[in-house]
Amino acid sequence: MSTTTQPAEIVREYGPFDGSPAIHGVTHDGERVWAATNGGLLAIAPASGDVQRHLPHACDAGTTFDGRHLWQITESRIAKIDPATGTVVATIPAPGQGCSGLAWAEGSLWVGQYRDRSIAQIDPDTGAVRRTIATNRFVTGVTWVDGELWHGTWEGDESEIRHIDAASGAVLQTLQMPSGTGVSGLESDGRDLFYAGGGGSGKVRAVRKPLAQSRTAERGRT
Repeated sequence: MSTTTQPAEIVREYGPFDGSPAIHGVTHDGERVWAATNGGLLAIAPASGDVQRHLPHACDAGTTFDGRHLWQITESRIAKIDPATGTVVATIPAPGQGCSGLAWAEGSLWVGQYRDRSIAQIDPDTGAVRRTIATNRFVTGVTWVDGELWHGTWEGDESEIRHIDAASGAVLQTLQMPSGTGVSGLESDGRDLFYAGGGGSGKVRAVRKPLAQSRTAERGRT
């Protein structure tokens, strides 16, 4: 399958936020966007951009939400956090050094390995690696949506949001961010938007998600 490439459509920016100069990860709990920052985890209302919650937790890289708990990469560990109280209820080892993005899907955590240019599927109870998907760019954020695996990249002034084949790692679709606009975390709202962390800009950007390829093909046949 050939790769399709198009400019990313940024529809909104949030931040920067007081006391949070950098964004290290992003997730979505079905209602709010969560940003992992130097100052802790922030829950942001997508409609207004207001910060509704602040959980004081160390945030070194990606974050995700499994339907009940937040998960947060902190140094060599991944913490499982009760979002109601901010209490860490469990921790597991991160799969190696340089972990970046984090996603939840199919009962597994999916961890971006930045310099290894790969994504590890791990057991959320033990941290054991179930499999590894190789890609050809540094991996920042990771997300699953509509059965599709997407990840962020950031090298120099160039950054992309990529849809890859979960079996082979082949690039299927690429959204090119404007030059100088990095992606430091990635999550879907489960509908038509990605939320991308903006690294040292301190911003979170909402990016329009293209139609799932299966739905695009189906629409083309009608």
